[in-house]
Amino acid sequence: MDTILRLAEKLFNIGLVALVVIFQPELRNALENIGGKTFLGDFFNTGRGEIEKFSDKTIDELVRACFAMGRVKTGALIVMEDEINLGEYIRTGIDVDAILTSQLLINIFEKNTPLHDGAVIVRGNRVVSATCYLPLSDSLSLSKDLGTRHRAAVGVSEVSDSLTIIVSEETGSVSTAYKGQIEHDIDADHLRTQLKLLQNRHREPGKFELIKRRFKNGKEASKNLHK
Repeated sequence: MDTILRLAEKLFNIGLVALVVIFQPELRNALENIGGKTFLGDFFNTGRGEIEKFSDKTIDELVRACFAMGRVKTGALIVMEDEINLGEYIRTGIDVDAILTSQLLINIFEKNTPLHDGAVIVRGNRVVSATCYLPLSDSLSLSKDLGTRHRAAVGVSEVSDSLTIIVSEETGSVSTAYKGQIEHDIDADHLRTQLKLLQNRHREPGKFELIKRRFKNGKEASKNLHK
């Protein structure tokens, strides 16, 4: 009987550690929000009503910049924040806090400039930070040929409701990452459509759904490892 109890205790401890590892980003965000008046509301429902996140002009500037950089094979990583606050990633970068324009983005990602490494994070119509570090996805479903930029884009989309735009330095193609999925080599019209959907979305599921998604991804990874 004592042996069974000790075994059960060890299994419980291992399971607890595994849960902490799997849900680390969500737990960190929850701890940051404890004490705030919107903690529970933010956890279960992040909807902010019918608020336009960014303007049509910002969409035009984004599309123009991405395909201008693609033509000259300038790599770029641009995260469009939605309902879930990306403060923990914004703090890893350098404050910019400037109105988003195509020329600003092109200047930031120009090769050999101080700000070209890392990601730019956009909040509303403003570039809030550059050179930001993003979490890399460890999803086994991603191609091994994907580089760091693409894995970082998928990684941040797994732990938030952001839309991330990637411009490949090797091919000049434009891709997007959303909800853990990546779309490769899209054209300007498709990018514009995705940005319009993000702009006009009224309510997205909160962190509770993100926890379920991360748990589902963890189970799929475990199945793949045992194949």
